[in-house]
Amino acid sequence: MSGQMIVTPSAEGIAASVRAAKGKGLPPVHLWNPPFCGDLDMRIARDGTWFYQGTPIGRPGLVRLFSTILRKDGDQYFLVTPVEKVGITVDDAPFLAVDFDAGGEGKAQKLTFHTNVGDSVIAGPETPLRFVRDPDTGEPSPYVMVRAGLEALIDRKSFYRLVDLGTDHVVDGVTWFGVWSDGAFFGIIPSAELP
Repeated sequence: MSGQMIVTPSAEGIAASVRAAKGKGLPPVHLWNPPFCGDLDMRIARDGTWFYQGTPIGRPGLVRLFSTILRKDGDQYFLVTPVEKVGITVDDAPFLAVDFDAGGEGKAQKLTFHTNVGDSVIAGPETPLRFVRDPDTGEPSPYVMVRAGLEALIDRKSFYRLVDLGTDHVVDGVTWFGVWSDGAFFGIIPSAELP
């Protein structure tokens, strides 16, 4: 053996690396290109709960710390530090939008979403809303872009409040029911399909 030690990635080791490298604001994970160190037994459930080795992570500060080093490359999610990159499993979206504030009216309206990990984002051209309908049930899954390809699933109560703010608007000759935010219109459903 050459004397080189192989280290298995762990949540504790990653957290220590992040704390050591962390400055103000979000870490520049888009600039880091460390070697891939394997997959970590970490999963983010559809309801926003983070699990490590099958057990929910009960410390909100630790979940927030991990959320700041999350990166999406293609269809895969990774926790990235300056020295390592580990794969994790995300059931749907990595974040959950648990509330929002609405300010202004009509085209001047701004919708500010708040996530389960402490992020706030104004929906708009750079951070759009997206609505996906289940092909079998027709049930919508609403999302808001938070940062760098990472979305938040909008929780049910917030979606119902969002629908209450909805209005009709013509897009490419089709009338859509949707919402305005930061000068952009986001269609939820064609008005002709409303019950």
